[in-house]
Amino acid sequence: MRYLEHADPVITLTAGPVNAYPEVLRGLGRTVLYDYDPAFQLFYEGVVDKAQKAMRLSNKPVILHGEPVLGLEAAAASLIAPDDVVLNLASGVYGKGFGYWAKRYSPHLLEIEVPYNEAIDPQAVAAMLKAHPEITVVSVCHHDTPSGTINPIDAIGALVSAHGGYLIVDAVSSFGGMKTHPEDCKADIYVTGPNKCLGAPPGLTMMGVSERAWAKMKANPLAPRASMLSIVDWEHAWSRDKPFPFTPSVSEINGLDVALDLYLNEGPEAVWARHALTAKAMRAGVAAMGLSIWAASDSIASPTTTAVRTPEGVDEKALRQAARARYGVVFSSGRGETLGKLTRIGHMGPTAQPIYAIAALTALGGAMNAAGQKLAIGKGIDAALAVIDADA
Repeated sequence: MRYLEHADPVITLTAGPVNAYPEVLRGLGRTVLYDYDPAFQLFYEGVVDKAQKAMRLSNKPVILHGEPVLGLEAAAASLIAPDDVVLNLASGVYGKGFGYWAKRYSPHLLEIEVPYNEAIDPQAVAAMLKAHPEITVVSVCHHDTPSGTINPIDAIGALVSAHGGYLIVDAVSSFGGMKTHPEDCKADIYVTGPNKCLGAPPGLTMMGVSERAWAKMKANPLAPRASMLSIVDWEHAWSRDKPFPFTPSVSEINGLDVALDLYLNEGPEAVWARHALTAKAMRAGVAAMGLSIWAASDSIASPTTTAVRTPEGVDEKALRQAARARYGVVFSSGRGETLGKLTRIGHMGPTAQPIYAIAALTALGGAMNAAGQKLAIGKGIDAALAVIDADA
């Protein structure tokens, strides 16, 4: 068998960046217009309108011109003031990480942290809010990709809203792949991007901002202005009649326009359904092969990423290298505390199709067997096909 060279074509089944839709790649090749060309200003306003429709917002979303980590850090810098008391909900590496940003802007940080294969219990949030009525801001990661787990943000958001607090939601790898929208979870700042479930390259942040969050940020004298981290500067940039704070990423906007068209034209419910089916088939195959998912239960397992627990004695890095070299399939590692303990298989955008669950199971099972495991790959594929056939 000739092993694949580094530059050979591969199937990218990672937790992000993900494959972009071919139509999006063609969109990136459109003319790069001058940002003050009236044609571009009108086009930009139209893209924001499509994002508003996709996100089901009652007001205009913000597009920040950097991948969503920019939006997450900007949310902390803009919404959190030194006198705020922040409750950070940590069920994984990314949720935990937001707490470090929060503490940069306020010394008053509380945290609920659970094992990284579990989800946040809304009852624990309710108890913390009751015990600490001084809490003003709550932050939560919806889908913590290094664990492949989902937090119940709608239930959490209802509690925070009743408390009178502000909610920051990281929905970077969940929006577009499952039913989640800023106003569903009563988020005050809801951060996502096109580089996961919408199947576009990394380079932009899409952000829902509530009216009360706008008021709080504008009243915060320490909220960034004239800065890449500024959200306030972009409040009215959606309008064809308003200037951009700095040159927007024109090519990325071209790609986002196509990605939003694909999402809206296919129909969000249909997009969510194929993400869910692909993940369900993947989990069935994993179990049938004798492996286990990282999430403590199927009920909190993400439909956009399946995290597979690494068996004792298997070198996870070598496992991924073998999957790429032997089968041309690329998976993601864990991050931080989950590094070396699991392998992540992404089901996002164009790879949220059931056939990719079969490809993933073949590559994962083959690489596991090469590492000395004795897995029944055929049983895994049969189990996945049964799930797919039942949905047909």
